[in-house]
Amino acid sequence: MDKKQVIVIGAGPGGLAATLLLASKGYRVTVFEKKDYIGGRNSPIKLGDYTFDMGPTFFLMKDVLEDIFHFAGRSLYDYVEIKELDPMYRLLFSGNRTLLLSRDKGKMKQTLESFYPGSYEGYLKYLAKEKKKYDKLIPCLQMPYGKVTDFFKKQLITSIPYLDAHTSIYNVLSRYFDNNDTRIAFTFQAKYIGMSPWEAPGTFSIISYIEHGGGIFHVMGGLNNLSQAMAKAAQEEDAVIHTGSPVKKIIIENRTAVGVELEDGTIEKADYVIINADFAHAMTHIVDPRNIRKWTASKLENSRYSCSTFMLYLGVNKIYDRIPHHNIIFSDDYRKYVEDMTDQTTVSEDLSFYVQNASVTDPSLAPEGKSTIYVLVPVPNNKSRIDWEGKKADFRNRLLDLLENKAGFQNIRKHIEREKVITPLEWENEIDVYNGATFNLAHNVAQMLYFRPHNQFEEFKNCYLVGGGTHPGSGLPTIYESGRITADLIFKKDGLQN
Repeated sequence: MDKKQVIVIGAGPGGLAATLLLASKGYRVTVFEKKDYIGGRNSPIKLGDYTFDMGPTFFLMKDVLEDIFHFAGRSLYDYVEIKELDPMYRLLFSGNRTLLLSRDKGKMKQTLESFYPGSYEGYLKYLAKEKKKYDKLIPCLQMPYGKVTDFFKKQLITSIPYLDAHTSIYNVLSRYFDNNDTRIAFTFQAKYIGMSPWEAPGTFSIISYIEHGGGIFHVMGGLNNLSQAMAKAAQEEDAVIHTGSPVKKIIIENRTAVGVELEDGTIEKADYVIINADFAHAMTHIVDPRNIRKWTASKLENSRYSCSTFMLYLGVNKIYDRIPHHNIIFSDDYRKYVEDMTDQTTVSEDLSFYVQNASVTDPSLAPEGKSTIYVLVPVPNNKSRIDWEGKKADFRNRLLDLLENKAGFQNIRKHIEREKVITPLEWENEIDVYNGATFNLAHNVAQMLYFRPHNQFEEFKNCYLVGGGTHPGSGLPTIYESGRITADLIFKKDGLQN
């Protein structure tokens, strides 16, 4: 095969996964990244001598990335050092009631029975039944859904009894646990896709099983090193990655993508174009609306989107060595908080939030004796029209109060040396996330599988999608899968074995 040219728009994790896979098969891959860094939301933030992950901090399903590197004739472990976390995380409920969750069954029996007697028996049932569901559903998420007939593939048909698409994650976990807080401990993971446990399809109950069945991992130096590793491996296969090179538009001829025009006017031609930019942002910024029939501006505006996040990154001159790596602090009325968030108009007074205290695991992130503290609060996306510029300072102070008085980070204000805030406005205006919806299009049934934008893009030929806005959806493992699905589609089109 003559070497075919592929252009990838954006150097996020999905684009880098596709780049590595295609380059390893001899394709000439060129990546154009608008920012001066790679990784998209999986990139580092440097504040002096402190290093933070901008976005994802949980590394799950590491076998997906292991397989991608293996396909390319490489080992992931030649590029990164990975450590499993135990406990996986601390969950802090009202009344200072705490769960430290682990994959160690002895530890789980002790912590669950102390928290709510009888819970451990439900936990064992949960592990057994959710494993069966996981084994059935994962192959379904690894397939493309470009045609309605894909719904009749054997893998999906045989998985129907396990889908639970007719109910919610919370209702699925109610089969195993009687206590509300214990149910929340296994359903809060809906936040990984920016949804409410009471609304997200029960299909996604496998997310918590992914943690309990496969573990949660930390990449030394930060999860952003996963993107750095893919970029390095791809460049070793002669892929070219240009940063600071924004694409102005995709060139479409006869309803076929034939290349891109860069902001500086340069024209680059290719056999295939892969879009790794935020999907809705790309449709409204780099695609001529005259070339769009389905995903019009009106359809995008009326689609459902995930929540956004308020981010606080703190470099502090102290180590909080008694606080675990991952922490989720729940509001007293978690359901009300979630409903306030998902109605897209209100920020609850009683906040729930996530804190990463990664320096207890990874001293490379901060100078000796110091720490990086990463705080994430799910909040409405920018359809809410919340005035974040006006609210930012007050919201930041509320968070610091909660860190000190509820989360156990005593006197943290006195120890702050470096600080950065990202609000939903910054997500949209500086990081090009449509509506500031950090988890992309919502994952309701009407926006999943065939009903999500297709990996082989339906608007025009020789154009493909990767990232959280296409199938299988948001979250690092599924974004990597989108890169693999797209690469496989191109291999199939060219008659190559994958």
